[in-house]
Amino acid sequence: MAERPYTSLLTAQIRSQTQYRFSFGVDLFFSTVLTSLDLVTILVLFSVNDSLGGFGGREVLLMVGIAALAFPLADLAVGNVERLRVFVRSGLFDAVLLRPLSPLVQLVAMDFAPRRVGRVVQGTVIYVVALLHAPVQWSPGVWLLVVLAPLAGAVFFGAVFVFFATVAFWWIDVGEIANAFTYGGKDVSAYPMTVFGGWFRRFFAYGLGFAFVAYLPALAMLGRSDPLGVPDWLRWCSPLTASLVAVLAGLFWRTGVRHYRSTGS
Repeated sequence: MAERPYTSLLTAQIRSQTQYRFSFGVDLFFSTVLTSLDLVTILVLFSVNDSLGGFGGREVLLMVGIAALAFPLADLAVGNVERLRVFVRSGLFDAVLLRPLSPLVQLVAMDFAPRRVGRVVQGTVIYVVALLHAPVQWSPGVWLLVVLAPLAGAVFFGAVFVFFATVAFWWIDVGEIANAFTYGGKDVSAYPMTVFGGWFRRFFAYGLGFAFVAYLPALAMLGRSDPLGVPDWLRWCSPLTASLVAVLAGLFWRTGVRHYRSTGS
């Protein structure tokens, strides 16, 4: 019974956005096509180079495939939490808090965008093609990681969405900074960490954990050690890392909600 209000809210959003079928179809088509640009970028790079950061085209395609599925899943599930800053600025978050439902789930469901499903489908296709062509070292553990890696990546990106959306409780104009870590993080995750250098790789890839989205799981699937010297056992830790980041984001969200003060409007 507890799930019924959420289901009703989500169903109403889907119905309202799909009743104009032509408009919805156009949105779905273009949202799907635009995400192909990431794959086109990789193809262009390998048209002039035989390798990228010490990895061949099929190996990089596997990293792209994991990220291409993980991010759209997160964006579909919780991407709408980015609108929190609009709710805080306008005072609409007061109404969210008055309802006997989870504020986070309300934000996710209130403006659910089913057109994003096209990106998930495209990411799935890229991932499957990558698995079929990459030199994956199949084993029971690898089979399990093949399933868990994009799901863990989705949890990771979802936590990043929630974390930076929560900053709006203190700093409303957080949009561009948040995009640097969400959409920028997606782009970073799709490449071998060996192409980045110095402080950026240490901070963004390993310090913040973006290397655990696609790079390290892909190394485990390929049976390759990290050229940068990361211990081999860390290649299998993407689910654990995603869970830890999700817990931290959840705690930060709860702190933000408690900190919120009504605009009075």
